[in-house]
Amino acid sequence: MKLRRSGSVEITEPAAPAGRRSGRAGAVRDRGRGAPAPARLGWTDLVRVGASGLRTRPGRVILSALGIAIGIATMVAVVGISSSSKARLLGELDRLGTDLLTVSPGRTLFGEDAVLSEKSVAMTAGIGPVTAVGATGGTGQSVRRTDRIPRGQTGGLSVLAASLDLPGTLRAPVDRGVWLNEATAAQRAAVLGSVAARRLGVRETGDQVWIAGQWWTVVGVLEPSTLAPEIDRSVLVGFEAARRHLGSEGNPTTLYVRSDDASVTAVRDALPRTVNPENPEEVEVSRPSDALEAKAAADGAFTNLLLGVGAVALLVGGVGVANTMVISVLERRGEIGLRRSLGATRGQIRVQFLAESLLLSGMGGVAGAVLGTAVTAGYAAVRDLPAVVPVWAPAGGLAAALLVGTAAGVYPAARAARMSPTLALNTA
Repeated sequence: MKLRRSGSVEITEPAAPAGRRSGRAGAVRDRGRGAPAPARLGWTDLVRVGASGLRTRPGRVILSALGIAIGIATMVAVVGISSSSKARLLGELDRLGTDLLTVSPGRTLFGEDAVLSEKSVAMTAGIGPVTAVGATGGTGQSVRRTDRIPRGQTGGLSVLAASLDLPGTLRAPVDRGVWLNEATAAQRAAVLGSVAARRLGVRETGDQVWIAGQWWTVVGVLEPSTLAPEIDRSVLVGFEAARRHLGSEGNPTTLYVRSDDASVTAVRDALPRTVNPENPEEVEVSRPSDALEAKAAADGAFTNLLLGVGAVALLVGGVGVANTMVISVLERRGEIGLRRSLGATRGQIRVQFLAESLLLSGMGGVAGAVLGTAVTAGYAAVRDLPAVVPVWAPAGGLAAALLVGTAAGVYPAARAARMSPTLALNTA
């Protein structure tokens, strides 16, 4: 109570309520205590709300997720197929070894073809770290299945003289029949490479082929030679038979040299001076495994190109997701207005539509990773390759899908959050 004097009379005034004493700030605090705080969305609630939005339009969701799935499947399959091919190539290198060197004649100072001497095989075998030496020599002759076939139809096959230790040096075993020995190397006996046997139509040993106007008996067929593919396209005879029946001089044209793994570089440097001490510059030395490793590198470059194609497909899928989400915002204005009117904040609306976009892209990413892995396994089974899918390929594909989903959902989510509740309800 408060006393106020007015002349000789005291007037008593009632005390002001606490809210009025505190002024405007107190009134604001009072209203703040009575207003309900917006509810928070937990992770489970967020997923449930996002999934409910997708369930209402399954056809559109499937088509949008399919675009993401195709992009991810392409990327995973490209990486998987490339890795499977590379694994097979590295396995062949491990089996065949990287210690094989080939020696061939180069050019003389006057640009003519150089020649290896008959003693080059023995001189090469005298190098300490060398473990095996095989040789082939050109004969200048062609081979035909019968004498009825015109001379010019060679089928891209050549006739080579071969040393007895050639298969062991190349690690190319005989598939059918036997290899040449001391007796057959001087007779009209021939061993065919795998491609030569197929092109000549030879299926059984004992068949005959026509070489230099004479019939030669096939005694064996070699398995494919990865490090010396020229052997696959050749008909191999003994050096002595080449001298007797084909008029060959007996000079080797290619030497295949095996050495200790730790001494390959030293042997490579010593071969030109050993094979041709007078003119070592006329000798060419190569390492077949280098060509296979270069092939693996080329396959890797091609893989990067195909990954770019998969990225484009993924980008197109992302555009489809963005389009789906924008249309969803326009179709669900009534829902947005109702939720805003019931107390949902702009942030909650934004997170809801962003969650829908992530779920949509995530479904496409998972489907694409599974599909890409299945394609890799099927391709490997058909081509007899080891099925290899690096762990990072599907994981990276799924991460890329979620990243695309985030980017595709930002604008639709922001548009939904900016929508006025009253306008949304009126236009619904």
